[in-house]
Amino acid sequence: MDSRDRELLDTLQNDLPLVERPFAALGEQMGMPEDEVLTRIEGLREQRIVRQMSAIFDTRRLGYQSSLVAARSRDGRSDETAAVFSAHPGVTHNYKRDHDFDIWFTIAVPPNSRLGLDATVDLLGRMADVESIRPLPALRFFKIGVDLDMKGGRNPGAKKARREPELPTPDPTELEPRDIEAIRALQTDLPARSEPFGEIAEAFGFTVPELLELGHRYLKTGQMRRFAAVLHHRNAGFVQNGMGVWKVSEERCAEMGKIMAGYRGVSHCYQRPVYEDWPYRLFSMTHGRDKEECEAVLAEISRETGLEDYAVLYSTREYKKTRLKYFTEELEAWEAAHEALVAS
Repeated sequence: MDSRDRELLDTLQNDLPLVERPFAALGEQMGMPEDEVLTRIEGLREQRIVRQMSAIFDTRRLGYQSSLVAARSRDGRSDETAAVFSAHPGVTHNYKRDHDFDIWFTIAVPPNSRLGLDATVDLLGRMADVESIRPLPALRFFKIGVDLDMKGGRNPGAKKARREPELPTPDPTELEPRDIEAIRALQTDLPARSEPFGEIAEAFGFTVPELLELGHRYLKTGQMRRFAAVLHHRNAGFVQNGMGVWKVSEERCAEMGKIMAGYRGVSHCYQRPVYEDWPYRLFSMTHGRDKEECEAVLAEISRETGLEDYAVLYSTREYKKTRLKYFTEELEAWEAAHEALVAS
């Protein structure tokens, strides 16, 4: 990668204009010809740095139930345990981390799920024969949004304004079949060509203006967080992801979470449940080129907040990492095949 690639990635991961010729619009912002933008993106895809360019939706606002889950596998069975979890179509991220709770995965189920989230997590724990499994759903969201410092040189304490919805978010039960088709279309990986929405719109029964109009509406309601690129963190040079977990009292959780969310170096920040064997309420995810870069962000947070009782969990193996696909037949089939096991 050269400096222009890095500048392109810095911009592309935050917002790709939702217009008929998005790469021309992006190039105009950057002072780069459209042809050069397209050529560079293709090269970055070949290097497996750009993973996907598409809509990034707010799972909750579409009626999905989701959770981070921590599991403690039996001795020597981390890989087998992780394989059981990865086989579920709603599991998008699955990592081994350096902790007694060694397997961490995220899972989401749709509003029409046969099993529901809790029963699904319990079933997966039984199928994997784990020692312990702890659902850690987000009780409060403070931030979601990866923003990797591709150009370098950012202050780890740099802050970034949060985008807020302009319109009320519709009740998920009000999603029409037309909305579901639009969501499926907009989550399709965008090809790097001058007018990339044509084939996608046609495949799902839309004209390009219709699809773009719906996309802009979802941005305004907050159902879509942004339309942008997702990067392969490791291939982009960010080989460490440090999950900061913080001991915070219930009373101070909201205040501390809002402070953490302001840091550009924090991609995700949530309040989660505590258990007897898991005392950490606040989670702040950081990505860095090395552990020192991750820990610099956490140290700055600790300095500002005065919170000193925290830990950093690093991933040591990536079992699965993919984008959540909404309203799919694969998940329906998995639930139908395993439904009988819930009652057993």
